[in-house]
Amino acid sequence: MRRLVLVMLVLFGLGVSLIAAGEFDFGPVVITHEGEQKLILFLGKAGAPRLDPGVSARWPFSTVITYEKRLLYLNTNALPIQTEDGEFIVVDNYVIWRIVDPLKFYSSFPSKNANQAVEQAQEQIDRVTRADVRAAIGQRKLDEVLTTQRSEIMSGITKQSDESLRRYGIEVDDVRINSTELPESIREKVYERMRAERERLARKSRAEGNEQGIEIRSAADRDSKILVAEAKRDAEILRGEGDAESARIYAESFSKDPEFYGFLRTLEAYRKTIGSKTTLILSPDSSFFQLLRNGDELKRLPSTE
Repeated sequence: MRRLVLVMLVLFGLGVSLIAAGEFDFGPVVITHEGEQKLILFLGKAGAPRLDPGVSARWPFSTVITYEKRLLYLNTNALPIQTEDGEFIVVDNYVIWRIVDPLKFYSSFPSKNANQAVEQAQEQIDRVTRADVRAAIGQRKLDEVLTTQRSEIMSGITKQSDESLRRYGIEVDDVRINSTELPESIREKVYERMRAERERLARKSRAEGNEQGIEIRSAADRDSKILVAEAKRDAEILRGEGDAESARIYAESFSKDPEFYGFLRTLEAYRKTIGSKTTLILSPDSSFFQLLRNGDELKRLPSTE
């Protein structure tokens, strides 16, 4: 019984030792953690990579290389690039990438030190993405790079770089511009040209606005003249109709009692002519004083009683 316990303890200790050794890539087992992928080299040749988390066996005297399975970040140095319209800009971009094929990656960067292999890979990534960024921006105008088509440009660069680096076992997830700056030597010239362009557009807009204003005012003046003319025409028509109606009424009144009509007309003439401070110098036999001179005329008027 004691011997059985002792054997079990020895086996347990051996298992713990193997696991501990596997954590440091020693011994007959390999432990792959989440976010890792491992490549086992035996006699200088790479075997099937360990891509999934777990424990696996390996040949004695083999070498284990551990690569990151997660996304990696590479920030490139600023790069001066000339756009299609002849402008120079300084572009600073970054790359998000990962190792997707450890066999191709090791074949492309054959270092048993994973960190050194990653550094070599980043140099290659930097060269490829720089060339793609330079080519893409060189085919675009400055305003397209800075504003209107920036997202489309970066998507195209990401796709191109990913296709170029796949043969190295590398996947490019994203290429983005950190910043775009104008060189100090031409910055003021570019700003001055931009200001001149904005002023030109402003003058054009003002001229178009003035032209539209003239058209609107001309149309309003034309419409107002038409309305005034139509109103005057309608007023003349109404005035003529009123005069005709007045003449008709006067004619009917005159036909019924010519003497009374003449009397009213004479009184209306007196009212309009003789005011409170009016002085008239007329001949005594003037017909204007007919009613004042001959009172008998009033007696012949019909009684209102």
